Amino acid sequence: MNAQELGQLMVELNRSNDTEKLLSEHYAPDAISVEAMDMGRGREAVGLDAIREKHKWWEETMIMHSMEVEGPFPHGENRFALIFESDIEVKGMGMRRKGREVALYDMKDGKIVREEFFYGA
Repeated sequence: MNAQELGQLMVELNRSNDTEKLLSEHYAPDAISVEAMDMGRGREAVGLDAIREKHKWWEETMIMHSMEVEGPFPHGENRFALIFESDIEVKGMGMRRKGREVALYDMKDGKIVREEFFYGA
C-alpha cells in the first residue's frame, strides 16, 4: 500500500470513527505518535499499546461534536498528511473549542510508523 492508498483509507476510517481497525491493521507495533504539545501525558506515545492508551484517554476526556478530515496529501510513496477540523469539548468542564490540525504520517512496509500532529495553542 502506498501513501495515497493508505491516506485514503485513513480518511475513511477516521470519518467512520473505526479507531480499533485503524490501529490494529494499519499501525506498526513500534509506531510513535507525537503531539505538538504536552497535554499532561507527555508529547510522545511509543508503541501501539501506548497509542491505544492515548486514544482511550482522549475518548474518556473529550466529547467530539464534529470532525472533518481532508486529504490525503501524499509526499512520495511513504509519507502523507491529513488535515483535521474538529469541534471538541472537555467533559465536565463545558470548555468547547473548534480547532484545525495537520497530521503527518510516515510509513514503512505499508504501515504507519510515525505520526506527528501540528496545531495552534
